This record gives sequence, structure tokens and C-alpha cells, in this order.
Amino acid sequence: MFYVYAISSINKNYIYVGLTGNLEKRFYQHNTGKEKTTKPYLPFKLLFTQKFNTRKEARVAEKKYKSGYGKEFLRNL
Repeated sequence: MFYVYAISSINKNYIYVGLTGNLEKRFYQHNTGKEKTTKPYLPFKLLFTQKFNTRKEARVAEKKYKSGYGKEFLRNL
């Protein structure tokens, strides 16, 4: 299984969208500062997840959520 996820910074106006095969581990990595991209925006809350059977399907969805339309959808959650 693959997951597309969105995390939102609790203190700043920042949403990160990613793809992973292990959601719990990936969320832990973001929240403990192990990722350069998200470290300045700690801490995070999990905003959205979607499960897929293949990486290809998940990648298509990830691109959608990273677009302007996708980010607007996530901000309105």
C-alpha cells in the first residue's frame, strides 16, 4: 500500500504533501526534524491521507494535491 499525505505546520502557514509506503514512520521523521524540507516548520499535524494500491496511482494523486487546486482543497479542509 502507498499513501499520499498532507501535513500542516501548527505554528506557520505551511502545508507539505508527500507519498510514502509507511505513513507512521514518515510522519515521525517530519515531526522530529529529520527532513530538511520541513524542519523549519515544526511541529506538524496530519491533515489528510489517501491510500492507493500502486505507487503509480499514488504519484498521480500526489501531483494533484501539490498543484494550486490541490493546495486550495487542502487549505479548506
